[in-house]
Amino acid sequence: MSRGSPVTKLSLADRFALWVSKSRVTDGLWIGSAQSDSEPALQRVEAALQLINRCAPLHYRRVKNSLSRIWVTLVPHGAGCYLHSLNACLLDERVVASENTTLEWIASAIVHEATHARLEKRGIRYDEAVRHRIERICARRELDFARHLSGVDALHEEITRRLDLCNDENASYTDQNMWQKIDQGNAEMLRHLGTPEWVIALVFRARDLLNGIRRFTRRIAGASVQ
Repeated sequence: MSRGSPVTKLSLADRFALWVSKSRVTDGLWIGSAQSDSEPALQRVEAALQLINRCAPLHYRRVKNSLSRIWVTLVPHGAGCYLHSLNACLLDERVVASENTTLEWIASAIVHEATHARLEKRGIRYDEAVRHRIERICARRELDFARHLSGVDALHEEITRRLDLCNDENASYTDQNMWQKIDQGNAEMLRHLGTPEWVIALVFRARDLLNGIRRFTRRIAGASVQ
């Protein structure tokens, strides 16, 4: 399971999902879920927050000071990400509901995304040139948190593996590769919702057509100005 990148804008579908989400406030943090049966996800997030508070109070204070929301919803670009427009940690509902996902993993993901929020508030933008360094910082915060836990060898190994990939030679953090992963994630998300393959193909073709029209329009506008 991988962490995703911070995203800046809320889509119309996300706005609707947020509007229908069931939520509550826990120790000042808004916690919500877009699932029809939201209670299991909310309870798991609350338990993860309690774990952070109990085992690593400093990390818990950073989470509270950095984030406004923790939202369990469908995330097409990783198992979790930071959403700038809501100052929120997003956790993929499929991952949170999985029997293979531990509370320690959820807690570690929250620490990771809260670090993205802290860095952004300090003016460090998620630009391609520094992206691997930002991910390295976030992974190190995760690793520091995991050292406060016991019996989490698998989590240690996962974080260490991701940390090793945070280098200049890793092409995964380029804009092109990240958009490709987002496209793949969007397709998987639509399949999860039961969308037929022909509809998925149509959605992407329509998206590409609209992008082409926008590029052509900008080109024409630029030529007119000249």
